Amino acid sequence: MAPNGTEIVGSFVRALNYRIILVQVFVCVFLCINVFLILTFVMKEYFYTVMRYILFAVTLFSDCLYLIITDMLLILTYFSFTLQMWLCLIIYVVSSVYTFVTPFTLTAMVLERYVAICIPLCHAELCTMRTTLHLILLIHCFSSVPCIFTTSILFALAPHTFYTTGRVCSVEMFILYTWQGHLRSATSQFYFLIMCILIVFSYIKILKVAKAASGENKKATWKGLRTVILHSFQLLLCLTQLLCPFIEAAVLQIDLTLFKNIRYFNYIAFNLAPRCLSPLIYGLRDDLFFQAVKHNALCGFHSLVHPPTNGGKVHCSHRLPLLWRH
Repeated sequence: MAPNGTEIVGSFVRALNYRIILVQVFVCVFLCINVFLILTFVMKEYFYTVMRYILFAVTLFSDCLYLIITDMLLILTYFSFTLQMWLCLIIYVVSSVYTFVTPFTLTAMVLERYVAICIPLCHAELCTMRTTLHLILLIHCFSSVPCIFTTSILFALAPHTFYTTGRVCSVEMFILYTWQGHLRSATSQFYFLIMCILIVFSYIKILKVAKAASGENKKATWKGLRTVILHSFQLLLCLTQLLCPFIEAAVLQIDLTLFKNIRYFNYIAFNLAPRCLSPLIYGLRDDLFFQAVKHNALCGFHSLVHPPTNGGKVHCSHRLPLLWRH
């Protein structure tokens, strides 16, 4: 039977819900900025040789992939599209891994700043390309642990018919028993604790160096300290995201409308917001990367600067006073 006029209007209004439109605008803006920064990284070979720029590129890629997947799930859920559970499981695996990749990478970037400021003589030896690649591999391994727990339990307990069932895709579909949720919660809280300890340790050490430094060293050290503070704020938002599912689960037992409002707020504040701070921290505050961004944004009409060198070795903390020739 053909839908009547009221049903058509209702569907149209539902399709144009301002919340969905607002999320799409945010996601498109953030993706465009992040893709532009990734292209800036790719276009300059020097960035491939410095740990903090490589880690920055990892966060940009992770954020882009995470935003695309979560936005796709948001749209599918909002319009009640169903997927077979095997496809939903693949989406869940990717989103679960990259939920943790960004906070782990931010923690690694803070530790890199700690090494550069507190033990600068060891920085060139510790922050090599080989170390960076091993660190990225380690980040992805740690990020995969919660997902491995969940999928291993699911494969052991779920019947074969589960994977061909069509449902609205959600992480809750893979939590078959209450204790699985508790295990997931314990893993997230453990990661939260470890990252917080590392952040606080690095902050205190850098603060001591900043107070003891003088002249140009003092200025550079305080700048590094401000970067650590911004990373800490971004990391706090990312880590708060790990606690959101448990808050939402408690609210769902109280009121469905309140649950929807809180989930929407959590997505904006703890999913989208942290993903727009990376460009602010490194894309704008880092001198060399900002010069490269400005050069590309102005289609090559802005002069770049030389990367620093010291006996053929690159040091992340040097200033860049010379023109970077093409």
